[in-house]
Amino acid sequence: MNHDAYSDNYIRAILNSVKSIAMVGASPVNVRPSYFAFKYLAQRGYDMIPINPGHVGKDLLGAPFVASLRDIGRPVDMIDIFRNSSHIMPVVEEALALDPLPKVIWMQLGARDDAAAEKAEAAGIKVVMNRCPKIEYGRLSSEISWMGVNSRTLSSKRAPAPTQGMRLSLNRMSVGGGDTAASDRAAKNKSEQSRRNCEAFVS
Repeated sequence: MNHDAYSDNYIRAILNSVKSIAMVGASPVNVRPSYFAFKYLAQRGYDMIPINPGHVGKDLLGAPFVASLRDIGRPVDMIDIFRNSSHIMPVVEEALALDPLPKVIWMQLGARDDAAAEKAEAAGIKVVMNRCPKIEYGRLSSEISWMGVNSRTLSSKRAPAPTQGMRLSLNRMSVGGGDTAASDRAAKNKSEQSRRNCEAFVS
């Protein structure tokens, strides 16, 4: 897997197939990037599980905090790591001890560990690094165009304004043959605020 350039089909397949997401490093503080990402994904119908040992006993938008992945107590489709790169390997190793294994390990913007990715992929887990699922979902659904950002997707119909729990179609045709390089540049140049809302949480 080339982790420098993901095809839209690869990202689309992941976001369409996963239902439950455990966010490691989720924060209840409503100015934190992880809070924005958690809330957005929950509003799009994903079953979100906040993982943060410092907030056990609290909840995030009604979902109780869990201390670690092993404490979830049920299968989870995707692990979204909101930690900096130095903390990724321990999270991946904990994920690899789960039964059943997650389908996807996703590392947020600014977070990358190629050795951890190789370990996860050897176990049959799909990996995404240095990307934000919030941005990718908004881009592939063209929802991000409501904020004036070029989504690099083509459709004769504008993306609908979402409602609570609404899953949007991610099957819009992408400019540039499905590669994300052009859209990554567009996101970098035109959506710095969205980037800040999804940067890796540094503890």
